[in-house]
Amino acid sequence: MSLHLVLGAGPVGRATASQLAALPDHEVVLASRSGTGPAIAGVRRIALNAGDAAALTKAADGAAVIYNCMNPGSYTKWEAEWPPIYRAMIAAAERTGAVLAMVSNLYMYDPAVQPLRPNGPEGTPDHKGELRGRLDREVLEAHEAGRLRAVIVRASDYLGEGIGQNGMGTRLIEAAAKGKSVQAIGEIDLPHTWTYVPDVAATVIAAAAKPEALGRIWFAASNEPRTQRELLTELLASVGKPMVKISGMPMWQLTVIGWGVPLMREVKGVSYQFTGPWLYDDSATRTELGVEPTPWAEVLRETALHNGAGAPATAGTPA
Repeated sequence: MSLHLVLGAGPVGRATASQLAALPDHEVVLASRSGTGPAIAGVRRIALNAGDAAALTKAADGAAVIYNCMNPGSYTKWEAEWPPIYRAMIAAAERTGAVLAMVSNLYMYDPAVQPLRPNGPEGTPDHKGELRGRLDREVLEAHEAGRLRAVIVRASDYLGEGIGQNGMGTRLIEAAAKGKSVQAIGEIDLPHTWTYVPDVAATVIAAAAKPEALGRIWFAASNEPRTQRELLTELLASVGKPMVKISGMPMWQLTVIGWGVPLMREVKGVSYQFTGPWLYDDSATRTELGVEPTPWAEVLRETALHNGAGAPATAGTPA
């Protein structure tokens, strides 16, 4: 049995733990600050402060892979919480010899260079993207120096179970499914890449298991881009519900809201992803790792059903 330690019990962490547990000879431990949550077949939960290097090293003793599937609870906490977590993960990987498999995002890239590519130019206009880019580079530099073995998987905005109000692709589903008009952030008719959470898990598991994949950045397998209008239309249609009126929130409005709401000020900082095309090239993931995205119809249905759209309409039942 090989030990696999998953950090973070959010949607990505749960999906990663579940997929690992389905593999033969895998002992899977899912760590979170509370150590609690619904049971996952074949997965043991533990309480762990991932920013405590000693505690993390102890939990990772004998592990083949440490998977980082965490995110601090709020954008407003990133500057304080991310650096000690990264440093603790690096220390634990160095001390135990486990592969460090990082799930990251796209905030660090230059939005003017489309489509985004794993080794494409960075140049984010936002401090959160600069932070994640710098910390990811520290991980890769430690790998290049021979201090540890690491790999980074980056994904676009999430679709799937459990995202809800935290996702740009899911936050409008519940209201729209009730027939209410909705407002998206930014432009609603620009193409955008969306990533299904189980495909993030599949990509990071595949990358961590392949020695030649280490030391590189990979993009999680994703379906073809959809505009925000197209995405919502297709999500609703997947459960038999009609499209509703959708409009875009102009940046000045987001700025005004951000004056009194720090979280919305941070959302505005990364809203450039929705004021221009946001596309990426995952061809290396498909050809070299052999990971393909989940069929789009399944992505739509599962996302709609698990983010407030309710049961699909049936004959004789109003949508």
